Amino acid sequence: MSPTLAIEPLTRDAFAPFGDVISLDGARRFPINGGTTERFHDLATIDVGEAGGRTLVNVFRAQPRTLPFEVAMMERHPLGSQAFIPLGDVRYLVVVAPSGALDERRMRAFAVTGGVGVNYARGVWHHPLIALDAIADFLVVDRGGNQPNCDEIELARPYRLLFDEVALS
Repeated sequence: MSPTLAIEPLTRDAFAPFGDVISLDGARRFPINGGTTERFHDLATIDVGEAGGRTLVNVFRAQPRTLPFEVAMMERHPLGSQAFIPLGDVRYLVVVAPSGALDERRMRAFAVTGGVGVNYARGVWHHPLIALDAIADFLVVDRGGNQPNCDEIELARPYRLLFDEVALS
């Protein structure tokens, strides 16, 4: 039988070891442009400077996955962070583990809803996008450059994500 991972609701505190939660709730904000625009300031720490990197802005279109879902691999970007901001009100899952040598015992899964994004810190292990319900577009801010910046690893055994409707609502 496959080992399991419980899906937790995403909170800033729970996700802090892995990067940033990108949300307008609780963000520092102030008016600009003569009061016609509200700026939500410094939502994530974008890290792309390693080895002469540059900032890339992309759109990733994720195909929906169904639950139950098994996590069989993880990836990381050792030279920069990677931010995912949904372009709509979509539900998706993130699976992460601390940077360094992958420790499967420290993997965690989070449910993300309500247009909230995540920014994976440099070197944090994560699973590729797991969109739920429908095709979902994400604005992705990450590092470009001449150096390879994606390590992938197959897990010793796949982990089954434990579905919890409360975490996903």
